[in-house]
Order: sequence, then structure tokens, then C-alpha cells
Amino acid sequence: MTVQIIADSACDLPLSFYKENNVSFMPLQVLLDGKNYEDLQTIDPKEVYSAMREGKAPKTSQVSPEYFLELFTKLAQQNQQAIYIAFSSELSGTYQTAVMARNQVKEEYPTSDIEVIDSKCASLGYGLVVVKAAELATTGASKQSILEDIAFRAVHMEHLFTVDNLEYLARGGRISKASAFVGGLLNIKPLLHVEDGKLIPIEKIRGKKKLLKRVIELMHERGVHVKNQTLAISHGDDEETALEWKQAIQDEFGVTNFVINTIGSAIGAHVGPGTMSVYFLNELPPNE
Repeated sequence: MTVQIIADSACDLPLSFYKENNVSFMPLQVLLDGKNYEDLQTIDPKEVYSAMREGKAPKTSQVSPEYFLELFTKLAQQNQQAIYIAFSSELSGTYQTAVMARNQVKEEYPTSDIEVIDSKCASLGYGLVVVKAAELATTGASKQSILEDIAFRAVHMEHLFTVDNLEYLARGGRISKASAFVGGLLNIKPLLHVEDGKLIPIEKIRGKKKLLKRVIELMHERGVHVKNQTLAISHGDDEETALEWKQAIQDEFGVTNFVINTIGSAIGAHVGPGTMSVYFLNELPPNE
């Protein structure tokens, strides 16, 4: 029996991916202008970015518990093995909610076989984990081998990202408002990464050209066999800069496989338009 893979909208893969790869989709929630929306389904990321440019401050919340209970119950009734790969538990309460829903369903269906895994990743870093899991499930891989691959990628996935406007991080409490003000005046771009599921600042860099140069330096330092990997680039409604990053990385490393997509509403509401990110592994799985 093929293992059913489940992911949420914070992995920033397009809706078409879920349909084409038989992956169940769980939307995070977005609150804008007093209305609640479901990420990717009833609101488009461009709407969120446009609102933020107008000075609005959308809020987000985790996947509704009812979604998990409904899907997990259905899977249990069908005796279907499943793995839900969750958005980092350090950045959302969705993982914890899924665990509670899974446990509740297991009380009624003791033989249900549903795993809930914390990816410790975000955006397309998380997305790359999901893509590989879906590929393995499609080829008939065992549940255990899929879980092992997820665990490996969760530990070894590098996230390098920057925001265009520090004010958005300040709103979320990631940096002080004073730092955001000074950074904006000096054209300072923060470079951050994800470590054990948490956002960690690396350094501050002045100017976009220096920033991209530093990103490539860090890819040399942290990446392994980068040329042979599928890399991901996600952007906050700035495809032009995303393609510039792609070209620079391609020229430097000879990479041919890229996944490029807009950062969805759930994460975009916190990082803002103009955010740029690149994702790659710092170690390859034993079988690759």
C-alpha cells in the first residue's frame, strides 16, 4: 500500500503539486481586514503582499484542528498508512495540533497508522522535504524508509534568507523597531538561517549585491555537491530577483535543477514582500 503524504501550506509548493503527486493539503489560516482566509485556497499570496505594501498587518494562525480530525479519521477508517510532515514546531503550533488530533483519532481507531513529523523547516526548505517524500511514496517505498529520509533532510536542510524591509520582522518581534528603523536608513539587509527549526540571524549586510555575494560564499561553505542537488528559491512577490539569484547560483555552481515559487501567505505575512531565500542540503543522504 502506498503511504499517504500530508503537508501544510507553509511548505510553499503550488497547489498543482498536491494534485499531481497525491499529497493531502492542509491550509494555514490568514486574517486580513477582519476576514479569515485559507492560505492558497481562498487567498492568494499577491493579495497579502499588496496589503502589506499598503501598510496593513495580516495575521496568521495554524491549520484548523477540524481539518486534521476529518482527514485522520478518514485515513484511519481506510486503514491507510500516512505521514504528515509539519511546518517547524518552533514557528507554528500546527505540529502540536496535529499530534493531538492524531492521538484523539487513535483512541477511536487503535490500529490507525498515522505519523506526525516535525520538519523543523520552513517555506521551500520544507517543500524540498515534502517533494522527496512524495517521490518515495509514489515509487512504493516503505513507511520506515520515507520517515528516515524526512528525518535526514530535516536535519541537513540549509535555509539562507533575507528580508527587504526590516519592519516586517519587527512587527513579529524578531528584531527591535529601533533596529528596523536604522536598518532601513542604512540599506542594511539581515541574513538569517534556520537552526533546529528556529530563525537565527547570521549577520547584517549593506546592499543587495554584497548580500548575494555572501549567500554564495555561505553556499560554498555549507553546501556539499551543490551542483548535483535540486535547489529551491522562494521569494516574496519578487520573481525578478529570484531569477537573478538563480542565474548567479547557476553560474557559480552549475546547478541545473531548481524549484522556484512565491512564499505563501502564511509565511509571507511575517517576512513581507521582497524576501529572498535559498535552500540546499549540507550533506547528501547515503543513497544519493
